[in-house]
Amino acid sequence: MTADLKAFEQPVPESTSGRIRYVPRNQRRILCIFPKYSRSFGTFHHAYPLMGSVRAFMPPQGILIVAAYLPQEWEVRFVDENVRPATQADYRWADAVIVSGMHIQRPQINQINELAHRHGKITAVGGPSVSGCPEYYPDFDLVHLGELGDATDRMIEYLDLNNERPKAQIRFETKERLPLSEFPVPAYHLLNLSQYFLANVQFSSGCPYRCEFCDIPELYGRNPRLKTPEQVCAELDAMLASGNPGAVYFVDDNFVGDRRAVMKLLPHLIDWQKRNGYPIQFACEATLNLAQSPKLLEMMREAYFCTVFCGIETPEPDALRSISKDHNLSMPILEAIKTLNRYGMEVVSGIIVGLDTDTPETADHILEFIRLSQIPMLTINVLQALPRTPLWRRLELEGRLVSDEGRESNVEFLLPYEQVIGMWQRCITTAYEPEFLYERFAYNMEHTYPNRIEVPNSPARTSWANIRRGLTILSNILLRVGLFGKYRETFWKIAKPAFKTGNIESLIHVGLVGHHLIQFAHECANGAESASFYSQKLRQTEPSQVGAGKR
Repeated sequence: MTADLKAFEQPVPESTSGRIRYVPRNQRRILCIFPKYSRSFGTFHHAYPLMGSVRAFMPPQGILIVAAYLPQEWEVRFVDENVRPATQADYRWADAVIVSGMHIQRPQINQINELAHRHGKITAVGGPSVSGCPEYYPDFDLVHLGELGDATDRMIEYLDLNNERPKAQIRFETKERLPLSEFPVPAYHLLNLSQYFLANVQFSSGCPYRCEFCDIPELYGRNPRLKTPEQVCAELDAMLASGNPGAVYFVDDNFVGDRRAVMKLLPHLIDWQKRNGYPIQFACEATLNLAQSPKLLEMMREAYFCTVFCGIETPEPDALRSISKDHNLSMPILEAIKTLNRYGMEVVSGIIVGLDTDTPETADHILEFIRLSQIPMLTINVLQALPRTPLWRRLELEGRLVSDEGRESNVEFLLPYEQVIGMWQRCITTAYEPEFLYERFAYNMEHTYPNRIEVPNSPARTSWANIRRGLTILSNILLRVGLFGKYRETFWKIAKPAFKTGNIESLIHVGLVGHHLIQFAHECANGAESASFYSQKLRQTEPSQVGAGKR
């Protein structure tokens, strides 16, 4: 995986002329499948039983855009295996099967390929995992490397002209990317939004920073590419037409990577919210130095951004410098968090254990940071080296990459492996001990949530569907947490004041998110969950996935 760094700095160009739409000669049936995630912190699976029809976290943007980009003359079927597995009938129906996913979904991606081949179907794989490591997928018929663009057009043409599997794998590599401004609206009509924890939208792609562990700049570039504000609003309209998701997450690699562009977008979002009666909350990922842009924060507040994920990674300054995260030091971290709180935004933080600068005291420093910051939710992960990152190349040169599927990480840490895993386990189980977690939620209910704008009781917010959904969730929380939960006494310390003040929306948020965090931490304590979202440790494949080909 050794490569010249300068090669990664050369961005794939965008096509300068408008797309010439390919007109197919033949009718095709395309089955688009998004693989099931292995359970992890970020899937929020423990919250689903409290939410009625919810089966998955977020719709997969990438493959939904591909589904919308395919020729309109073709029949397209979409299956998210986080909602339900593809059946034998799905495979029999299709002429070709298209799959996309991330590295953590690699086993499931290859399993879908095997099932499709049993039915004699052409298979194609695209997305971030295969683009970074095409060698992970040697048995697919077609491999799409890179983003949507000329490679996609060539792949579509191939599927149009060929209905039999090729004798050898064919690669299509993007040489000219389609501008984001020409992206179609994702095929929301192919899914049921009520089955997802929240919805998502993309405004930009790429990030100007070069954090050592991150593959985003090398996959998508350092100069953020943009959709138009009108596109984003059209996608929000399409979402509402499929049902009110309640919350929409901007999945941009860094929402404020191009601040001038965000300043142009926000007035459109504010206007959209006002026209539609503020039907949803917004959330995003952003660098912590967002806190230094008060005008931007004020507009985000008015657009009803309520949550911001910040990759804080570590509270230790030397560690931040070592991973090229110096921009987190442009102002004191705790001050930045409190600034975001003052604009009504609850902060979610990324935390990494296993950095080269870690010491036996690092776990203590992380837990003290959690206490002082009052951040309720933190994604605490053991360091994993991803391909096409500076970290991967450095560890490769140092001989510190480990290929062992029995480990939680592919990194040879400077501290003993078992000590690092023990630090991670201590951090996550302590952070999500019910009393400690609910103290932090109580702080935000008092000091963060009241700073949000007052939104109107519009028809979009008070529809019977929304009321029924809220009552369902609240009833399940009261029953499973308030009545039968092991931490019910802790829950009622927040619930009683919330009922007295009518702060039911915040109580539902705390009940849902808190339940998942507490249950997940309990499983971590028992060794049943992975120490990283990208963990290479093999877990037993879930029965629903194994049986997919037998249905």
